Amino acid sequence: MYTVSGKTDKTDKNALLTQHAPLVKKLAHQMKAKLPPSVEVDDLIQAGMIGLLDAVNRYEETHGAQFETYAVQRIRGAMLDELRSSDWLPRSLRQNMRKIEVAINNLQQRLGRTPKETEIAKELKVSLAEYQELLSDGSGHQLVYYEDFHDGEGNDHFLDRYCVDESPDPLQALVNGGFREAVIDAITALPDREKILMGLYYEQEMNLKEIGAVMGVSESRVCQLHSQAIARLRAKLREQAWTGLV
Repeated sequence: MYTVSGKTDKTDKNALLTQHAPLVKKLAHQMKAKLPPSVEVDDLIQAGMIGLLDAVNRYEETHGAQFETYAVQRIRGAMLDELRSSDWLPRSLRQNMRKIEVAINNLQQRLGRTPKETEIAKELKVSLAEYQELLSDGSGHQLVYYEDFHDGEGNDHFLDRYCVDESPDPLQALVNGGFREAVIDAITALPDREKILMGLYYEQEMNLKEIGAVMGVSESRVCQLHSQAIARLRAKLREQAWTGLV
């Protein structure tokens, strides 16, 4: 692992860029394994290289951290910024996932429990197979979108209620506020199977194929369950925010 001390000159910086370019590719492919097919790995690599360059230029301002440890943070951050700025889930699919969230929320309020897949499909007036196809199409649906903070007409959305400061970065405001605790509570309320999936995906950092092997289901089924879990979480967070529970 390469450690920089003191002020680096241009030659040192070029050497760091060359030496750690493979790290960017490695991180890009790891992230790509968890994203829908529409995301191009080359776009992640390009964003990651910008993050690496930023790390090289900023490293002399840090204290005590080894360069690679610092660079990984900057590279991943740049890739995530690229994903947030790119609307890689088509609007029509986003709207379908929103309909699923509404159906789940309505059923939760009516039944007083977490609804089953068959019940969600019936609420949407589609067959179970059609519902599961919607979930597959919604691969890559995110827990948080920037547009969740407003509707373009000046009206606040539910995520605004989790922000406790005036930070210019709404996502950072969520992290600093009650959002993390609300997400933990919402995950706890998931059906056991989906709760296990989320743990394997986000804590163990397994890809969908690996999770399928552990759970004894196909990769496509894992994709459906993940999309459904995200829809449940968003529906739960929306309900908690508007009922004043957080």
